[in-house]
Amino acid sequence: MSNWDIILLEWPRFLSGFQNTLILFGVSSIAAFALGGVLAIGIQSRKRPLRSAIVWYVDGMRMLPFLILAYLLYYGLPGVGIRLDAWTAGLTALIVYHAAYFAEILRGAWANLPRGQMDSAQAHGFQGRRLFTRIILPQLVLGSGPVMCNQLIILLKDTAFLMIITVTELTYAASSVQSTYFIPFEAFLVAIALYWAISLCIEGVMSILNRMAEERGLGRN
Repeated sequence: MSNWDIILLEWPRFLSGFQNTLILFGVSSIAAFALGGVLAIGIQSRKRPLRSAIVWYVDGMRMLPFLILAYLLYYGLPGVGIRLDAWTAGLTALIVYHAAYFAEILRGAWANLPRGQMDSAQAHGFQGRRLFTRIILPQLVLGSGPVMCNQLIILLKDTAFLMIITVTELTYAASSVQSTYFIPFEAFLVAIALYWAISLCIEGVMSILNRMAEERGLGRN
């Protein structure tokens, strides 16, 4: 049996890891973006204690290696009586870590929004939540497309670190196959191809958003 025959034989294992990676990426990217949006709003707050606390959180996460946070949540918390399963620890780490980066991306895009546009929206009756969801948020997403795309791909790559805490994602599957059959080249080549496929899909979606941004005349951050 050739090495590639083994890959075909173990394809269900790769497929399972691939599906788990998609789930991890999908759930964590949506949740991290939502939390990042809340944090970005908080950074604009006039309440100094709240604003300072969020800035400390964002800066703290950005200075921390992701793997250390994943280790802390999975292996460290049991020391203080809190136990999380691998999936919960991994998802939590992805969300709280990348929310800080999304918050900073959205904050930067927010700072570049034309003030006249905000004044015009308010003059037409847009206030509070309606102003944010209908006017500000769409422009933040469209205007920060390239940076947002880069951050999403970084998030995708960080899912691979979760194999260290026994989450059965794509890298875990490839490592399992190679350790069983001693075919590291083929096993990890398949994993690389699948990561590329996901990344290309992300870039494709963000390219569409970038074109929409250009059509609306939104600047890039």
